[in-house]
Amino acid sequence: MSTTGTTHGTDHDTTPTADHDADVLVVGAGPTGLLLAGDLATAGLRVTLVERRPAGRSNLTRAFAVHARTLEQLDARGLADELIATGTPLSDVQFFGRLSLTLSRLRSRFPFLLITPQYEVERLLERRARAAGVDVRHDTELHALRQDAHSVTAELTGPDGTEGPVTVRARYAVGTDGLRSAVRSALGLPFPGVSVIRSMVLADVRLDEEPERLMTVAASPDGDAFAFIAPFGDGWYRVMGWDRHHHVADDEPVDLDEIRDIARRALGRDYGMHDARWISRFHSDERQAPAYRAGRVFLAGDAAHVHSPAGGQGMNTGLQDAANLSWRLTAVLRGTARDPEALLDGYQAERHPVGARVLRSSGAIIRLAMAHTPLQRAARDLATLLVRTARPVADRAIGQISGIGIAYGPRTRRVPDVKLREGRLYELLRAGRFVLITPERPEGTATPPLPETAPVTAAAPIHATWANPARRETLLVRPDGYTAALR
Repeated sequence: MSTTGTTHGTDHDTTPTADHDADVLVVGAGPTGLLLAGDLATAGLRVTLVERRPAGRSNLTRAFAVHARTLEQLDARGLADELIATGTPLSDVQFFGRLSLTLSRLRSRFPFLLITPQYEVERLLERRARAAGVDVRHDTELHALRQDAHSVTAELTGPDGTEGPVTVRARYAVGTDGLRSAVRSALGLPFPGVSVIRSMVLADVRLDEEPERLMTVAASPDGDAFAFIAPFGDGWYRVMGWDRHHHVADDEPVDLDEIRDIARRALGRDYGMHDARWISRFHSDERQAPAYRAGRVFLAGDAAHVHSPAGGQGMNTGLQDAANLSWRLTAVLRGTARDPEALLDGYQAERHPVGARVLRSSGAIIRLAMAHTPLQRAARDLATLLVRTARPVADRAIGQISGIGIAYGPRTRRVPDVKLREGRLYELLRAGRFVLITPERPEGTATPPLPETAPVTAAAPIHATWANPARRETLLVRPDGYTAALR
């Protein structure tokens, strides 16, 4: 693969031309790519989405947790309630038999963790993307990528592969194509990190006995095994486990007896597991690309960062990457950005630190689960006690894992779903536009202009009024539900 011209000096002329096949090429049709492509197409942009997998997908998947902040983002697209109907909401999560994180304290319309398969998320997002006009191409792989000051050119190999590569020319490209990202490889970007845990086993099973709690993470007393169990819908349960003394290659066979043994040691029983429909062995890395942008090409989701499954933050972090990037590309391509380069660079500035924090938090959870020596187990007990007894510490932990506590600085914070005269804020955000919230004004008064600190020019924001007449500030909310300006 090859790529050229990876500097940030780009031409932001947005006049449509016949020599561009798309405004944005998205490589990778997992949840991140589908959300991004759907956002851009809903905004009226031309989007091509390519995926190396064939059309139709297995109903088996690793990701299964949707956190509160992700549900808020889906609510802003009219999808949250439909997704919730496919899964099981959990109001608390237990770790190590001693610690329960109470999610019902979250100040959100969604104070819970939703357990639902990744394929349900993809189903909703793909339906939305296709309805918005995204050109979805399965059985298609990226062969080469190059860019100049005006465009990105991709060479793609289609299902046949015998007719030579197909060329697609776009104004921008985004790699959402996972751990082994072809886009990241074409850019020549490193992906530094380590394998944090090897030979984890995963299965979807039926149970003879229902667990005492809906979701539990537990470790054996000697720290030689840990396991996770949670409902997965339609009577299936997802079980994940690890045995310190059994490290083998990912392609080594795994059977249900191995998973039963790990569950007994970590959970105290195997709940009568039977009829596994899927069993897999895998390892987990902690890696992050040093840059999420190279000229006109961006990385998001697992192409930009991967980490342990602890906390269920992987798919959620990728979806929030997409929500952050889509409105920026839309503003630049529509010509409404005050400073296009600064706006696009803001994606790296905001999301790269979040990715780093997710690596740290998921890494901390998995290392606590793997605690083996007396000193390590004592440290785990101390950390557990601190979270149990110090509410501010627990609230910070819940805010990080759920995404509700993520902010991009003191002036760029998540805006909750406040009541407005015109309805809920996140219902108004479904238009994909900025929302300008002002105090009540005398009848006939003109809508106030956008604050000078707004990242866009006059781009026809939705104007709304506080339901609470005591609120006197003016707030501009970005399409991703974060503060754009306040006065």
